[in-house]
Amino acid sequence: MPSVEILSYHFFQNALWASLLTALVAGIVGSYIVARRMVFMSGGITHASFGGLGLGLYAGFNPLLGAALFAIISALGIDAVSRRGKMRTDSAIAGIWSVGMAVGVLFMALTPGYTTNLSAYLFGNILLVSKTDLYLLGALNLLLITLFIGAYRPILYIAYDSDFARTCGRNVALLERFMPVMVALGMVLCIRLTGIMLLLSMLTLPQSTLNLYTDNFRNMIIGSVLIALLAALGGLMGSYLLGLPSGAFIVLLLVLIYTLAKLHVAWKNRSTHHA
Repeated sequence: MPSVEILSYHFFQNALWASLLTALVAGIVGSYIVARRMVFMSGGITHASFGGLGLGLYAGFNPLLGAALFAIISALGIDAVSRRGKMRTDSAIAGIWSVGMAVGVLFMALTPGYTTNLSAYLFGNILLVSKTDLYLLGALNLLLITLFIGAYRPILYIAYDSDFARTCGRNVALLERFMPVMVALGMVLCIRLTGIMLLLSMLTLPQSTLNLYTDNFRNMIIGSVLIALLAALGGLMGSYLLGLPSGAFIVLLLVLIYTLAKLHVAWKNRSTHHA
């Protein structure tokens, strides 16, 4: 049977592992993004990383390394501007967003034949995941899980109210500066799954769905991982069996899950009201 035969293909095995590892990253990093209310900032970081992709394609090295460099610099830059208050945060995000996209477009215009690789980075292609991608995702997952287990309380406090964390006498300054770096790396390594243009949906829709049912941070992380994994596996099968773009299929599944959850909550509230 074709459904069994595809499991013997190395590229499909890589895609399965990528689905699991990316779902873990998206669930953990996305929960922090949503709780910290830094969705707009994350959008700026994501699009700024496009400059690094262009640089990597132009210079001939792994584009994801360039994307990671641009994303980290952007995250730290936005964080520094917001702390010093010398410029409105939203203005800084918009500026970095625009510069990153402009640099990426410039380098890609200078790169002969770049269009063959561009769509995979813009819109994702889970079937092109390599062993290197898996090793990087695995390493980041190990770091994230270790960090969240070892420093769960401080992360929880700074995610919801960093000022309260300081008043409680907790030293969160180093963690506050380290978390934007983890967010940047997490977003870059998820690019393979949904691409730059659709990445933010992978990092916010699962959490938005869970927020309909719970405010518990730990439950949000676990539930978001499961929803992201379900959508990633659905996108993988849609990409392989139907020939559809995996990133777009994943986002549509996430929207469908959120819509169904919203309808369920509305029906539940109506039933409770009439009871």
